[in-house]
Amino acid sequence: MNLLHLFDLSLIARANEIALEWEGAEFTFGEIERRSNRVSHALRARGLSKGDRLCVYLGNRIELVDIYLACVKLGVIFVPINILYRDREIAHITNDAEPRLVITDADLAELTSDRDDRPLEDLDGDSPAAIIYTSGTTGASKGAVLTHNNFAANAVNLLTMWQITDRDRFLLALPLFHIHALGNGLHCWLAGGCRMRLLERFDHRTAIDEFRDFRPTLFFGVPTIYVRLLDTPPEIAREIGDRMRLFVSGSAPLPVPVFERFRDLFNHTILERYGMTETFMTLSNPLTGERRAGTVGFPLPGISVSIDDGELFVRGPNVFAGYWRRPDATAAAFTDGWFHTGDLATRSADGYYTLLGRKSDLIISGGFNVYPREIEEFLLEQPGVAEAAVVGVADGLRGEVPVAFIVATSFDADALERACRDNLASFKVPRRFVQVDSIPRTALGKVQKHLLAQ
Repeated sequence: MNLLHLFDLSLIARANEIALEWEGAEFTFGEIERRSNRVSHALRARGLSKGDRLCVYLGNRIELVDIYLACVKLGVIFVPINILYRDREIAHITNDAEPRLVITDADLAELTSDRDDRPLEDLDGDSPAAIIYTSGTTGASKGAVLTHNNFAANAVNLLTMWQITDRDRFLLALPLFHIHALGNGLHCWLAGGCRMRLLERFDHRTAIDEFRDFRPTLFFGVPTIYVRLLDTPPEIAREIGDRMRLFVSGSAPLPVPVFERFRDLFNHTILERYGMTETFMTLSNPLTGERRAGTVGFPLPGISVSIDDGELFVRGPNVFAGYWRRPDATAAAFTDGWFHTGDLATRSADGYYTLLGRKSDLIISGGFNVYPREIEEFLLEQPGVAEAAVVGVADGLRGEVPVAFIVATSFDADALERACRDNLASFKVPRRFVQVDSIPRTALGKVQKHLLAQ
């Protein structure tokens, strides 16, 4: 089977039901099917065929959905490009992927034809569906080759474990160039058959109006979004929470204080999960049961995880096929079939996994391991601290020492140091507290610590 067999549960079986809301218009699943068929024929007319790469540099819009579905139908490999990227970063991806075509806003008017029939292509589950380029926070980004089976296994897991059905109303504001919105959001919508409102982006100025107007039951967010939502007036937050079935957070660690404040404000406990481009969703707190603050829960069905020397390893149908044209990097990423995530983790006695940060972020100070996330979580509990990031800097005596970068409404470095000394081991206390206006992040909220370290 390929992804179309999964999508046809909606595109064909629910053809007359409302599928998508976009910029005030409504589209049925049947209309989505026909729109993507027309794009498929237009792409074939431009010379694209099975195995070709198609780079797409677009923000969220219905045409991006059409193009992705057209690629799935043709066997063309979909290669989304982060719209925040600039010439140098875009050139790296296009030179590496060698696409037959690159689509931008200027090309959309030509991507249509008069044919509504679905093109037929021989595809199986091992056929590549997409190449998603990693964030590239530690060097040039690599293209992760993701198969139909990878996407399908992830969607089936989330539909089952998060009980996503056609009764849900799904508000999607995350960027579709990222695996979070594409692999989780778009695929759960198409396979589950729910009604989705797609937003161009998350805008904190209008977000509350979108929630109140659309009345969603399902929302996927990143920690920075949930921080923004904490500004919601209590009576409106409770109104939104009363209608919601599930808030999910991922793509970056959710600070415990945000988890707790959101629960108190919206009367909803966020479900935090863990995944990455190369593995889709790997761990998740339970839908039914304790959603434990600071943890990412248990392995999803069919997925095996292990911890070796502190690092999390993953094996299962969710794991990607390898890095595009990088056999060296692919070989280095696996040991006996286990994928090296590069993330440090611990497992509790009752099976909950907790992430400690990236292995590359680990600070070794005077022979002691210092996990930045532990310090960051503590700093976020201090009055006036809105954001915190801890990085290691070179030190002649101890090798490395931690330094804290703080975004705060009120800043007192001496008070922060005293609090740390009273509550943390001496080798964990940051040697400097630097106030900054903002902390650099990727489009999905991951802190770019290499920029801070510079």
